Amino acid sequence: MQERTDIHDELACFVISVAARVLHVHPQTLRYYERAGLISPSRSKGNIRLYSARDIERAQQIKRLVEDLGVNLAGVEVIIRLTERMREMERELGGLRAQVRGGRARPRRAAQ
Repeated sequence: MQERTDIHDELACFVISVAARVLHVHPQTLRYYERAGLISPSRSKGNIRLYSARDIERAQQIKRLVEDLGVNLAGVEVIIRLTERMREMERELGGLRAQVRGGRARPRRAAQ
């Protein structure tokens, strides 16, 4: 699975009413997810919640875990944390593999 790193994923562009409509949830559900620490939308200068595409994706994942799989919010938090850790480890492993491949490509020096 490839992680998206598009700058547009980070741009806060949806107010809570639009985000809730996109997700087919009540705005209070998004507030609840935020209080539980599962999402953290940015805030405008007027303290209005602003959701990025990444926030929307995270909320969709939460909604899917809760509604489709019956996971409670504590379980959702654990799953998300473990998923993020796995992604970090996959990136680290990819870097280590690249180092090993790079090391094999270089000619070995004779021991002195």
